[in-house]
Amino acid sequence: MSKPRRIGILTGGGDVPGLNSVIKSVTYRATDLGYEVIGIRRGWEGLTHQRPGAELDPAYIIPLDRVNTRAIDRTGGTVLHSSRTNPRKMKAERLPAHLAPERAATMATGDGIYDLTPVVLDNIERLGLDVLVPIGGDDTLSFAQTLSDHGVPLIAIPKTMDNDVQGTEYCIGFSSAVTRAKELINRQRTTLGSHERVGVFRIFGRNAGFSALYTAYVTSARCLIPEAPFDLDHLCRLMVEDHRANPSRYAFVIAAEGAIWEGGKIQEVGEADAFGHRHKANIAEILAAEIKARTRIETVFSELTYDLRSGEPDSLDQMVAITFANVAMDLIADGVHGRMMAIVDGKYAHAPLPDPKLGARSVNVGKMYNAERLRPIYGGLLGHPLLLGESLGTRA
Repeated sequence: MSKPRRIGILTGGGDVPGLNSVIKSVTYRATDLGYEVIGIRRGWEGLTHQRPGAELDPAYIIPLDRVNTRAIDRTGGTVLHSSRTNPRKMKAERLPAHLAPERAATMATGDGIYDLTPVVLDNIERLGLDVLVPIGGDDTLSFAQTLSDHGVPLIAIPKTMDNDVQGTEYCIGFSSAVTRAKELINRQRTTLGSHERVGVFRIFGRNAGFSALYTAYVTSARCLIPEAPFDLDHLCRLMVEDHRANPSRYAFVIAAEGAIWEGGKIQEVGEADAFGHRHKANIAEILAAEIKARTRIETVFSELTYDLRSGEPDSLDQMVAITFANVAMDLIADGVHGRMMAIVDGKYAHAPLPDPKLGARSVNVGKMYNAERLRPIYGGLLGHPLLLGESLGTRA
């Protein structure tokens, strides 16, 4: 087999710190190996909305080299920009303006939804891509599996601050999110103590509680995770207990956005995105009101979401991003395709692309989380990998 000559790289879904480190490292290593690299802008939209007639549409394609990627790893976000485009489920109003109506009709799936996979495949061929490197979470990587099933050679790289991609114990963006959350919570302790309040901090985690759990681990806090519905009265009793025991007369709890109490329901608001997700109502605001009503202690809620995905990566995220990129290039050079970079048992590895049917990877309640005390488990960790707990859904 001849070595690939052109590599395409894209970032999809929400941005996280560390994406630019992957882009730079892939570019540097690919250049050393004699490959050409092009950046695909705005995620999967870059492969659905390119204008026909030109090989490299400047609105969506940018050649990458050692010069224009030299300093990008010093900042957060993604220089390629991103989107939540789902080529398999595109609404009529989102179709490319240049797409002929008669061709669009062949891709209609009903209810005004279109599957633009054929357009993506055509553009991959037109761009002369030998290998694709998509970086994203479950949603972005679900379409990577579609392309792999159609014979597109690719190596995926997982990123999400939720750390919930199946097949890996670590996703780029996770460490930076926990580091930022810890800093923000420790900063706000002074205000909670000055006013003797109970604080409720909302953190990302629609389907999995890793971000809330690990932030609680490093802040010695209680936390609420989607995998373990909690008793609201019990939570209130614990908050009163903590409030009384604290010399500064404050308490706090960290709530993943998808956490829920037994018998409760958090309303979803707004329009669904291309992957069917709607925003959940702010559980921190709801819980703060409930705790105040039941305990008569003043409460305050704080949103720790978008701050956690902003800015440059911490050292661990940058290290993992660089290593994922270089191991991905090793696999590409060896002709390995259809895999995802991963951490398995605390070691760098590669795993199958995530199966969308499995849903999000989840916290192993009982081994990582004390559902009675609403705390991480700190004992019995000898022999565990760096990220401390055995997790569900990490076997390759």
